[in-house]
Amino acid sequence: MDESKIAELAIGACLSLGVDYADARVETIEDENLSISSGIIKPIEHTTSRGIGIRVLKKGCWGFAATDRPDEQAIRAKVAMAVSMAEAAATVNRNRVVLAPVEIIKAEYTSAYRIDPFTIPLDQKIEFLRDIDHAAMKAGGDKIDSREIFAGFRRRNKYFASLDGAAISQLLIQTGAGMALGKMVSRHDRFERSYPSSSGQYECKGYELLEELQMKEAIPRLIEEIEMLKTAEPCPEKTTTLLLSGDQVSLQIHESIGHALELDRVFGVERNFSGTSFATTDNLGKLKYASDIVTVVCDSTVPHGLASYAYDDEGIETYPADLIRNGMLVNYLSSRETAARIGLNSTGAMR
Repeated sequence: MDESKIAELAIGACLSLGVDYADARVETIEDENLSISSGIIKPIEHTTSRGIGIRVLKKGCWGFAATDRPDEQAIRAKVAMAVSMAEAAATVNRNRVVLAPVEIIKAEYTSAYRIDPFTIPLDQKIEFLRDIDHAAMKAGGDKIDSREIFAGFRRRNKYFASLDGAAISQLLIQTGAGMALGKMVSRHDRFERSYPSSSGQYECKGYELLEELQMKEAIPRLIEEIEMLKTAEPCPEKTTTLLLSGDQVSLQIHESIGHALELDRVFGVERNFSGTSFATTDNLGKLKYASDIVTVVCDSTVPHGLASYAYDDEGIETYPADLIRNGMLVNYLSSRETAARIGLNSTGAMR
């Protein structure tokens, strides 16, 4: 069965069991990861996974089940499991789930890319990495003794359907690559530089990203930086002005703003896993988060961001949503459920 038929079967089975709301997400994810370590091709990883997640709301409580067997028998069994979980939760839960409103959408979306990486022969991809590795070996000489060159590709087909009538198909193509060069100078001292960052650069793009990254052109600079590290003085302790690189700024935003403004975390859903948040809802519109010049926007409509998509996993169409405006906390990364608890609409961040 194709994704739409699988989702329709699940939604129909939910309806027959008297749920108040239901949705289904059918996904097929194909991943490929390649790497070369100092001239040696590492084991190639190529995986494909497919499954369906079924979520129901009955008597004000959630039930969820999933399976990687998208046949009628398995789907009906998982629907029954999700419904029984919701009914069991309803016997003990005091707070009933309320969902923020949603526009019912039927749509198709494909992320922005020029070349599907899965149409490129494997030999060609490996040769691309080999070429960079050879250039690094030639340029580095005895200044480096390790080279890591890697690339990764993901193709994700997502189909979302709800009891309300939503039907959304999305194809997301993601590509990434990077490299790390290093030199061991003693038993305890090793110097390494990475490009474009320590984990590479991943975007919602196709195979064309590999050329755009210009990794070969970055090799001389990495080697120069390794040489600089060998003689660099320890970082001084003083009060001063810092200029942060883009990868450090993105990490800072991720940790200090991204996680802190996940509204489910604010409500304590992840307290035993990742902790809570200082940006509690009583601070909304009151907390001075940063200086007046800082405005932070949650925007998955940016075409090539790694988190780019047109609709979240509840069928909410994404849009630019201010989280911090002129330094003030004004919103959160939210779902329909969490947004309803603070009287707002979802910011399309349910994933």
